[in-house]
Amino acid sequence: MSAQTNRLTALAFALLTLGGGASAHADDTAFNFSGFATLGLAATNTDAARYVVYGEQRGATRDVSADVDSKVGLQANAKLGAIFSATVQVLAKQAGDGTFRPGFEWAFAKAQLTPELAVRVGRMGAPFFAVSDFRDVGYANTWLRPPIDVYGQVPVSHFDGADAIYQASAGATVLTAQLYGGKSSANVTGNEVEFRHLVGLNLTAELDDGLTLRVGRAQGRVSIGNAAVNQLVAVLESTPFASVGSAISAQDKAASFTGIGLSYDQNNIVVASEYTRRRTESFVASTTGWYLTGGYRFGKLLPYLTVSRLKTDSSNVDNTIPVGLSPALTTLKYTVDGALASQLQQQKTIAAGVRWDVWRSAALKAQFDRIRPDGSGLFAAPQPGFGQGQSVNVYSVAVDMVF
Repeated sequence: MSAQTNRLTALAFALLTLGGGASAHADDTAFNFSGFATLGLAATNTDAARYVVYGEQRGATRDVSADVDSKVGLQANAKLGAIFSATVQVLAKQAGDGTFRPGFEWAFAKAQLTPELAVRVGRMGAPFFAVSDFRDVGYANTWLRPPIDVYGQVPVSHFDGADAIYQASAGATVLTAQLYGGKSSANVTGNEVEFRHLVGLNLTAELDDGLTLRVGRAQGRVSIGNAAVNQLVAVLESTPFASVGSAISAQDKAASFTGIGLSYDQNNIVVASEYTRRRTESFVASTTGWYLTGGYRFGKLLPYLTVSRLKTDSSNVDNTIPVGLSPALTTLKYTVDGALASQLQQQKTIAAGVRWDVWRSAALKAQFDRIRPDGSGLFAAPQPGFGQGQSVNVYSVAVDMVF
């Protein structure tokens, strides 16, 4: 265990211990503790691939799996005077290496410099999407899980750095601007992904009629530690087609993500949508994703319907290796084609679900997804022939709790 991990562990333990009593020690100093959990089960109608939340290794097939959606989080907040506060969140869910080891999702200090302006430093949720701050808190979301056709484009959920949040009112509208920067890393199906020089800006307008509009943009440099891809690049660099290897390489390459979100929640009507674009300069394909969700509350029941799509816009690589000059080059060309094909993550989804608020702090959800992948889509470990014209049914149930 590293010294940094030891320090974070000690800080988390201190805050969680103090927060357990949720007591105020002075007029302007207080500690509180909270948590959330999801127990989810999922199964599909095929054994030809595993249904996962993008980045996971273990998922659902015909055998029922609790790995896809189950998670638990603990959060401690410390108010340290009129200006300063600190937050730590420890989250246990399936990571990209297949483990459920708890990790620090949040660990930041905050200074409320003015009523409108706040600055945070530390580890925070990566604010790429409309529900980034609470994407893991199932109870806070309508869906059983956020639509992966959109949320699967960026598997990073937190970043280390700083942000500044400015909030002001214009009549009945609340305007929020968030400027952030730093770096991030994640394990994605066993491969280390790093984002450096990350900078982003989000703008949000909340109207008093339940309508919220959000636009955001983030960019940085991405590196992916994939041994097979690095070996392929090294081979290509020793041939006359080194430019193909340079295009494939995912070492310190530019990447960006842009999103527009619109939601409405009033008078029992719930509508949410996002349109997103991922752009890279490597073998990681550039993609576009979108979803539209609509629902209506009947007392404690909220049935909803979601349609979504993930489309590959470009493989970002022009494979100029010719066929027929030599067996070695022909094999190399097909190897490159295979590597590029593995990144063609296209699929369409129709999902129907229902949320039942059983108790004040618990909700029971059931969801049916019908997914039509083009190739492997976002499924893991596809067998030969998977995704050639067939659809996959996904059956999910979950209990979401906050405490």
